[in-house]
Amino acid sequence: MKILVINCGSSSLKYQVFDMSDESVLAKGLVEKIGLPGSFLKHRRGDEDNIIVERNMPNHEVAIGLVIGTLLDEKQGVVKSMDEILAVGHRVVHAGERYASSVLINDDVMQALRQCIELAPLHNPPNIMGIEVCEKLMPNAKHVAVFDTAFHQTMPQTAYLYALPLELYKKHGIRRYGFHGTSHRYVSERAAHMLGRAVSEVKVITCHLGNGASVAAIDGGKSIDTSMGFTPLEGLMMGTRSGDLDPAVVPFLMEKESMNSEQISSFLNKKCGVMGISEVSSDFRVVEGAAAKGNEQAQLALHMYYYRVRKYVGAYAAALGSVDAIVFTAGLGENSPEVREEVCKHLGFMGVELDLAKNRVRGKEVDLSSENAKVKVLLIPTNEELIIARDTKGLVDSH
Repeated sequence: MKILVINCGSSSLKYQVFDMSDESVLAKGLVEKIGLPGSFLKHRRGDEDNIIVERNMPNHEVAIGLVIGTLLDEKQGVVKSMDEILAVGHRVVHAGERYASSVLINDDVMQALRQCIELAPLHNPPNIMGIEVCEKLMPNAKHVAVFDTAFHQTMPQTAYLYALPLELYKKHGIRRYGFHGTSHRYVSERAAHMLGRAVSEVKVITCHLGNGASVAAIDGGKSIDTSMGFTPLEGLMMGTRSGDLDPAVVPFLMEKESMNSEQISSFLNKKCGVMGISEVSSDFRVVEGAAAKGNEQAQLALHMYYYRVRKYVGAYAAALGSVDAIVFTAGLGENSPEVREEVCKHLGFMGVELDLAKNRVRGKEVDLSSENAKVKVLLIPTNEELIIARDTKGLVDSH
């Protein structure tokens, strides 16, 4: 069975084609700047070199049409007919409380996704658009929605409710939803495999550290708490997001800086975090370079970041009661030995011992712990697309 995985952003689109007989990736690619000048497609078949196709793509329909054309291309393609692709798995950010697992898409599902637009105004509209275009262009395929929020639906009320009048939760759905669920799920399952134990037997803290970042406490394969909340703004300090903040700061800033609700939301999401403190960049590689050259604001931004990740790890150790492993994943977690070292540096009281020689690695699945460490430190590259493909196959096979 061949499955296409689609991840639609507001101006971008990622895709992969899997052969599920062996879970191999036949092709993968990225479309950038949809609706903007300079739009292009980057495509790779198997292990071959990337090709770049520059094309005006005013909307997602044109972009997905170009992807399909490329997949059918005699030289660069991997299928002779789109009928070879039996199903399409769509990454969807927000499903509210409606779905705790992936689902075959029908009219009821689409209605639920539209109802969640107010909870994820930046993410759900392009996700919905991608589904509608793919259904139009691939009418013979089954379409499946895989939700970022679904994995965290196992959180207990004590973790997901805010200390607001309960009526507001019932009326408006104000609660912690959590995100990056597909990534946390994948790496927690891989962690159990690396430990040689069943998923149901292990307690792990997973650190998805990228430009957007979250930490999750996972007990027996189920999320019991996570740092992102009602929106992805809560939790860790991120590339451009403030993370945790005294709520009183919001009206104070609105008054002092003459901001309206839209402006304060944009400010907290796009101009704060590592960029706001360092005043250098939201790109950690650039900030690390500036810090190495003595830039004190860049150094401060990094140390604030390390501290906040470490603080959540400690909190989730308490929530779990015991910890078998701490997992680092995503762009920064996979590729920055410094971040892993600094986060683990003060966790010796938990039984964490990082082997600094083993830690000098990027993007490989490896145990970074010292031989006698009581709590394992694992580096596991995430693979959200594979989880989406597996869920899609499972639903198609069962229907």
